[in-house]
Amino acid sequence: MKDILDKKVEKVLVSNRLVSSPCCIVTSQYGWSATMERIMKAQALRDTSTMGYMAAKKHLEINPDHSIIKTLKAKVDQDKNDKSVKDLVTLLYETSLLASGFTLELPQQHADRIFRMIKLGLGIDEEDVHEDIQTASGDSTSNMPPLDTAGENSASVSAEASRMEEVD
Repeated sequence: MKDILDKKVEKVLVSNRLVSSPCCIVTSQYGWSATMERIMKAQALRDTSTMGYMAAKKHLEINPDHSIIKTLKAKVDQDKNDKSVKDLVTLLYETSLLASGFTLELPQQHADRIFRMIKLGLGIDEEDVHEDIQTASGDSTSNMPPLDTAGENSASVSAEASRMEEVD
């Protein structure tokens, strides 16, 4: 997990205090809490060098008895370079960030990961999604009603549309 998360966390620790959740984010003894980090990000005259140093001291604690962690370990043992394993680890980390009160740096990537995992869970391939989009865009013109070509109705509408608004 530390290899996948790289510079996002300082340490990945096995926790003895987690019971129902698979993992959580804690800060080091002198690191900023989630609330302090939000306050410092909102400051107009913030020191960016301090931001990088203090905000980076996060620890990921994992629950070795949780079924998600056990299944993830089995997947890692099968294939460490699997893209879904990397997505799952990153998704666990980002979800733990949110649950611990931190903000995400790139929320759109988090949403894309969730959508990818939902597609994977439902058995939807990326090719199927692209084919659905192409067929939907190709059939859109055939579903439109024909244009009204009544002579005097269309002439009065076009004459009225071409006339400019008069200002007093």
